[in-house]
Amino acid sequence: MQRFGVLRAALVQAGWLRLLATVGVLALAVVVARFGWHLPVLVTAERGLYDVRAAITAPRVDQDSRVVLVTFTEETLAATGKRSPLDRVLLGKALANLDTLKPRAIGVDILIDQPQPDDAVLETALKALRTPTYFAFSTAAENGEYIMPWQEQHLRALFARVAAGSVRPASIRLDVDADNGWRTWPSPAKGPPALLVNAITGAPGFGGFTGAAVMRKPKFVDRPVFASFPIDLFADAEAAAALAPAIAGRIVLIGADLPEADRFITPLTRLSGATTAGVELHATLIAQALDGRRPVPVPGALLWLLAFAAVLLAAVTGGFDLPARLVVPLGLAQVAGILVLPFVLQGGHRVDTYGLPAAGLAAGWLLSVIAASTTARIVGSEQRRFAQGALGRYLPRDVAQQILREPGQLALHGERREIYALFTDIEDFTRLCQTLDPESVATMLNEYLETMSKAVLGHGGTIDKFVGDAVVAFWGAPLARADDAQNALAAAIAMSRAGAALMRPVAGRASLGRTRVGLHRGMAIVGNFGGEGRIQYTALGDSMNVAARLEGANKTLKTAVLVSREAAERAGMAQFRPMGRVRVRGRDAPIEVFEPLGVGHAVADPAFAALYAQFDAGDTSVLPALAAKAAAAPDDVALAYLLRRMEAVGPGGYHDLD
Repeated sequence: MQRFGVLRAALVQAGWLRLLATVGVLALAVVVARFGWHLPVLVTAERGLYDVRAAITAPRVDQDSRVVLVTFTEETLAATGKRSPLDRVLLGKALANLDTLKPRAIGVDILIDQPQPDDAVLETALKALRTPTYFAFSTAAENGEYIMPWQEQHLRALFARVAAGSVRPASIRLDVDADNGWRTWPSPAKGPPALLVNAITGAPGFGGFTGAAVMRKPKFVDRPVFASFPIDLFADAEAAAALAPAIAGRIVLIGADLPEADRFITPLTRLSGATTAGVELHATLIAQALDGRRPVPVPGALLWLLAFAAVLLAAVTGGFDLPARLVVPLGLAQVAGILVLPFVLQGGHRVDTYGLPAAGLAAGWLLSVIAASTTARIVGSEQRRFAQGALGRYLPRDVAQQILREPGQLALHGERREIYALFTDIEDFTRLCQTLDPESVATMLNEYLETMSKAVLGHGGTIDKFVGDAVVAFWGAPLARADDAQNALAAAIAMSRAGAALMRPVAGRASLGRTRVGLHRGMAIVGNFGGEGRIQYTALGDSMNVAARLEGANKTLKTAVLVSREAAERAGMAQFRPMGRVRVRGRDAPIEVFEPLGVGHAVADPAFAALYAQFDAGDTSVLPALAAKAAAAPDDVALAYLLRRMEAVGPGGYHDLD
């Protein structure tokens, strides 16, 4: 639910125009995925993919015992001396001899479309045939590029003269795609006669079938799918009789098997490079009809569903902010599914994948991924800029950038870290607010907090929170640096000086009270705390309490910045002067505190440091010398108050602030 909430927020942030553009591209992706076979830029890829899967999944079979090829070859043409038209005397003899071998039927893939001197010999043979024989026929209407009206008339006259016998015309049309590739059954004949495959087999259910042709590959290299014999062998009665076992009861197809005539590109060509003779394609259709194998086309509704599914999955993959460990496997699985699904469907040859848009699905998927990921990237970039700006108000730039690179750091958890905790406050700010109108208070406070924030962030600190006019910050989390102590001290000094600047009277603005700063080093529990809907990165523990008490101690000690020994030791003791020991509320043990040099009237004074050390070690005789130091600096109120406390508590003593 949380992820969908993020999605809804992202959609709103994307804006209507960008959202409409994305939806438009996704709709285009669906169209591309559905109509890959109809798009010029994809149809070539669709045919190629179909050919590859049809060739790879083509069943390997032993030689077909139902269909035999009898062909005119180059050797035949050389022997007869006739190339076009083919030798009709040879054809007539072969038909007569084949008829005696009792084949099931004979199909002739040769058009007798022009008169020849030997036509009488052929006609005599045709009239004598007892075997059902189907001769090639075509019309100018169906094949006007190759059949002229006068040729059609010649064909019709021939079949009229032999109509009393067993010879019937049959259409030998083979439909090819625009790339001259043969992949499907021809469309039904517009009128008589029937297609050769339907006429010769009479197989039910194939009269209007226009689905994919099922290609087959030989199981053995030396045994092609269809046995083939040169027609010369059957022109001689004795030679033909010797081949009776190969002919009896089978369908015999007679045609040309020439290297440059009546050859077709098929799905098998894609991998083998070899073309196939037209007569063998007719044999393929006949075998398929005899097998009763009619692959069922994928329904249009299912194609739409596949298109929508591919685009939707791609949009989810590209548009959702999924972890990289999921995006890559998910994307690869989807691409693999798009590529493998057509092979799975093709494998059993029960489903017709001719027209299944494999390339379209892949292109639609890719288009959807690009559209969704681009929109997500744009929205994400804007969100990152917004988040970086928001985080940059509380965290240093490099810390904010790391959190944006690793959002997991914002998970709800805490960890124990050593930090430098800092508290600031403005003296008498509550009283000041009571004398000013709300607008003036807001303007003045915003200016102050902006100044303090710049000091913290400029020195690599993390702003924990604002509590009224108080600023809570720390160093050491979420990233710890070697110079955190120096940075925290520098920020404390900068904040004190900035606060002092804001105390100066300015026309049109009330003067702020003195800014007090407390700095302490210690352990704290740091992390994100809250609920899934709202979290806060903060530090908890005694260290934060000590820093807050030190900030308050400034009021009593008349100092501006107080630093605990724990923090001062890491920053370098030479940068401080001692301010004695204090016990704060919530702590039993006293805390030794120091004032940074350069703040207020604190200056480097080795003599004072030596005298203080002597006193702290138990030598009270140095008190007059310390008093003289204080008298010599009448403006140094903090020093005067320190002397009073030293006289009151004695060496090693502490002032109780509780």
